[in-house]
Amino acid sequence: MLGFAKKLFGSSNDRRVREFMGQVTRINALEEKFAKVSDDELRMMTDVFRDRLAKGEKLESLLNEAFAVVREASKRVLGQRQYDVQLTGGMILHEGGIAEMRTGEGKTLVAVAPVYLNALEGKGVHVITVNDYLARRDAEWMGRVYRFLGMEVGVIVNGLSQGQRQAAYAADITYGTNNEFGFDYLRDNLVYDRREMVQRGHNFAIVDEVDSILIDEARTPLIISGPTEDRSDLYVTVDAIIKDLIKDTTTFDLDEKQRQSLLTEEGSEKIEQIMEERGLFAPDTTGLYDAANITLVHHINQALRANTLYQRDKDYIIRSGEIMLIDEFTGRMMVGRRLSEGLHQAIEAKEGVKIQPENQTLASVTIQNYFRLYSKLSGMTGTAATEAQEFLDIYKMDVLEVPTHRPIKRIDHDDEVYRSAREKNQAIAKQIAECFVRGQPVLVGTVSIEKSESLSELLQTYEYAVELKTLKEKHRQLEIDVRSDDPKKRAAARKAYQALKDEDFDVEVRKGRGIPHNVLNARQHEQEAYIVADAGLPGAVTIATNMAGRGTDIQLGGNLEMRMQRWRQDQRNLGVEVTPESEAARELEIKAEIAVQKERALAAGGLFVLGTERHESRRIDNQLRGRTGRQGDPGTSKFFLSTEDDLMRIFAGERLDAIMKTFGVAEGEAISHSMLNKAVETSQKRVEQRNYDIRKNLLKYDDVVNDQRKAVFEQRQEFLDAEDHSELVTEFRHDVIADLVEQHMPPKAYAEQWDIDGLKEKVQSTLGLDLPLHDWAAEEGVSNEEIEERLVQAADARAAEREQAVTPERMRGLEKQFLMQMIDLQWREHLVHLDHLRGVIGLRGYGQRDPLNEYKTEAFNLFEGLLTQLRHNVTRWLMTVEFRFQPPPQMEMPEFQEIHLNPETGENEMANPAAQLPEGALQGDDRARLPVEALPPGWERTGRNADCPCGSGRKFKHCHGALV
Repeated sequence: MLGFAKKLFGSSNDRRVREFMGQVTRINALEEKFAKVSDDELRMMTDVFRDRLAKGEKLESLLNEAFAVVREASKRVLGQRQYDVQLTGGMILHEGGIAEMRTGEGKTLVAVAPVYLNALEGKGVHVITVNDYLARRDAEWMGRVYRFLGMEVGVIVNGLSQGQRQAAYAADITYGTNNEFGFDYLRDNLVYDRREMVQRGHNFAIVDEVDSILIDEARTPLIISGPTEDRSDLYVTVDAIIKDLIKDTTTFDLDEKQRQSLLTEEGSEKIEQIMEERGLFAPDTTGLYDAANITLVHHINQALRANTLYQRDKDYIIRSGEIMLIDEFTGRMMVGRRLSEGLHQAIEAKEGVKIQPENQTLASVTIQNYFRLYSKLSGMTGTAATEAQEFLDIYKMDVLEVPTHRPIKRIDHDDEVYRSAREKNQAIAKQIAECFVRGQPVLVGTVSIEKSESLSELLQTYEYAVELKTLKEKHRQLEIDVRSDDPKKRAAARKAYQALKDEDFDVEVRKGRGIPHNVLNARQHEQEAYIVADAGLPGAVTIATNMAGRGTDIQLGGNLEMRMQRWRQDQRNLGVEVTPESEAARELEIKAEIAVQKERALAAGGLFVLGTERHESRRIDNQLRGRTGRQGDPGTSKFFLSTEDDLMRIFAGERLDAIMKTFGVAEGEAISHSMLNKAVETSQKRVEQRNYDIRKNLLKYDDVVNDQRKAVFEQRQEFLDAEDHSELVTEFRHDVIADLVEQHMPPKAYAEQWDIDGLKEKVQSTLGLDLPLHDWAAEEGVSNEEIEERLVQAADARAAEREQAVTPERMRGLEKQFLMQMIDLQWREHLVHLDHLRGVIGLRGYGQRDPLNEYKTEAFNLFEGLLTQLRHNVTRWLMTVEFRFQPPPQMEMPEFQEIHLNPETGENEMANPAAQLPEGALQGDDRARLPVEALPPGWERTGRNADCPCGSGRKFKHCHGALV
C-alpha cells in the first residue's frame, strides 16, 4: 500500500522538490525583465533590496527577485546561466537544508544566489570549503558575480595576518576552510583586547562537501595547544620495548573492527619484567599498575597502538622528516593536524623521526559544536542521503535530493569478488588494459597510498593482449563524421555508430607491455587539479585515493579552464606576453581539440570508474561512482573485491571464502550477483551505524563541556568589553570572605568548634590582613555573621587604600588584566581535568552506573570548583600582590618613518615629522608624540597587533601606534 501511494503521490522528497520547482517558475518569469536592464541598473538592485529590508521586509519576500538578479549577473559575468535544478538547490540552502546534487551539477554556482540573498542583511555569510585551494578559487571565481552586484568578498586561508583576517571577516561574504573558521573562533576567545578579534558573529554558513566536513572531519576536535615538558627519550625507550614484544603475537590482542590493540595477560607480565629490569618504574613501586606508574602505562598503550594499528602510507606518510596524517576519506595530507594524548609522538618514535613535545590544550571545540553556533546552517554535497539521520539529529538539517539537469546514463555493474588480492589485481589490470586500448578513460579508486602505488607498479610492467573491434572499410567515414565540427553530422554519425551490428566490425588483437597512467594521492597533492583535469582524455588512466572534494570536475575530452591556466603559465615561463587576442585565439583552438577528444571518449563509452575495494562508508563509494555520468554523459562503474580486502576480511571474509570453495570457484574466476552487493552494503551499514553511535556518544560528552565553554567564553567577553570591573571584584571579595567564614565557622557549629587558627591563616594569605580574630571570637555573644561583616569592612578598607596608592585608573587596568589571565589559566586546567575524567569515567559502568550521568555530575562539580577558584585567586592577587610601576624604556624615533608615503598624495609624510604634528605637540628634546585625535579618522580603533593602516607592513604598535 505504501509503495502504491509513493508511486501515486511521490516521496516526501519529491513533493518538497516540486514545491521549489513551482517557485522556480516564478523566478523564470522575471528573467526577461532583468535581461533588459543595464549593468548599472542591475547593480543598483542590491541597494534597492537593502532599503526594503531596512523598512521591515523579510528575506523570503525578496527571494524570487534576488535569485533572478543573480542568474542575470552570472550570465553576464561568467557566461553561465543557472539551471532550474540549481535554483532549486539554492532555495534548499536558503532554508537551512542540505542539497544533495550529483557530481558535475555545478554546486559551486548553486551557492551564489542564497549567499547573495542572505548577505543583503549585512551580518556576514560564510562559505566553508574543504581546502585552501577551493576557498581561493571559489572566492575569485564566484566573487566576480558578487563584486559585479556591489558586494565585498573576503577569503580566509592559512598565513594571513590579523589585519587581513579582520578585513576578510568584515566583507559581506567570506570564503575559507572549516579549520580556519574554527581556529579563528578559538583564538578570538584568547585575545586580551577586543580590537584584536577577527570574527564578527555566526549568522549564516553554507558548507561545501558537507558530509566530509560535518561528519568525517567531526571525528577529531579543533585544539589550540601549547608545549609541555619534553619526554622524547621515554618514547624512544618504550617504542623499542614494544617492537621487540609484539614479535610474539600472543602478547597482544588486535581488534581491527573496533580499532583497538591491548596487551594480553602474558604481554603485561613480560613488559612488567622488562620495565623492572631496566629500572623504569617510579621510586618505591614494584608493579606496572601502581598508581605512580600510570604515566608509563599510558606510554606503553600508545606505543602499542602506534606499532599495530597505524600503518605507514595508509594512515600517515613521512614528509620532510615529519609525520603527516592522511585523511582516510579524502586521501589528502592533514597539514598541521596531530594526534593527541601522545599517540603522534609514539608514531614519531616508531618511524625514527624527530619527536615533537606533547602539547597542553589551551582551547578546543568540536566541529559539531562550532557549526551549531550559526543561526542558520546549510550544506551541499553529492552524497548525504546515507547520513540523513545524523544530519537531522545533530545539526537539525534535512537532506533533499535534487534531480539532475539531464537524465543519468551511467551503468553500475555488480561487484566482482575474487578469492585473493592477487587474482583481483590481475583482473583489474586486464580491465584497465581493455579500456586503454579502446580509448576509454579510466578512473581507478584505491583506499590507501600503499595500494595505489602497488597497483601502479603492476601496470608499469603489465603485458596485455586485448581484442579490439574495429570498423570495416565500408564504415570508415563514420569515424571521421563522429569527430566532425558540425554538431548535426556528429549526432547522426553517433546514432549510426550505435546501430551497427557485429558483422560490421573486424576483430584485431592489440599487444603491449606497460600501461601509461597518473597516480593521485597525498604525495602528488600539489598537482591534484591538473591530474584530475586530464582524467577525461581518451585512454587516460588515473589511479587515485578517495575522490571526495577534489573540486575539479573530470570532463570528457579535457578541462578548458585548466588547459588555459597551463598555457598561460607556459607563456610566462617563455617570457611571451599574453594578450587578449592571443588568449582568445588559443581558447578557440583548445575548445576545438576538446570537442574532438570528447567525441572519442564518448564513442568508447565515457569514463569508466573502477573501484579496487569497498570503503567502510557507502558515501565514499558513491563519491567515486559519481565522478562518471556527469551532465548526461554515458559512463560505467564497477568494483573489484577479494576476500582479503579489509572490509570483506573483517566482516565476512572466511565465510565467503568457504562458500567460494564449496561452489568450486576456480583460480582467476569471480562471483558476481546483486545479492552479494546487498550483503556488502549491509556490512557497510553496520559499520556506518557503529561509527555514528561512536560520534553521537562522544558528542554527548562534549555537549557537557560545550555548555561550560559557552559560559566561560561569555564571561570572558564580559570581562573584555567592560572597562570598570570594580563592582565585580568587590563582589568576588565578599564571596570569598563568606566562603572562608562558612568553611572555618560553620553556621550551626558552636563557638568552641570554630577553626580560628585556620581562618586567620587564610585571611592573611588571601586578603593580606593581620586581624585579631581570636579576640573577636572571644567576645561574648559574637556570631559568625558579625565576624564576616568585620572582615568585609577590613578588606574593603584595605582595597580602597591599595587603589589610592596605585590610582583608580591603574587599578581598573590591573583588575581587568588579572580577571582575564586567571579565567584563562583556570579554564586551561579545567580542560586537563575533564580529559582525565573522560578517560576513566567509563569504569563506573562496572558499578551499574551510567558513565554519562556520572560525567555530567563530576564535570558540574569541577566547574563549580573553577568558579570558586577564580574568585579566590583574583581576590588573592589583587589584595596581596605588590605593585611596582616603572616607566617604559626610552624609544627613539624609528628609522622607518622616513619612508612612509601618503597613499593619496604620494609624498613622504614623515620626512619632517615635526611638520606633521599639531602646534604644541613637541616637548623639548623628548620624542614627538601624537595625540590620538591627530590620527586619521578610524585609525584610533586599530588593534595594537594589527597591521598599520598606512601600508608600511609593520604592526600598528611599531608604526604610527608607537607615536600615540
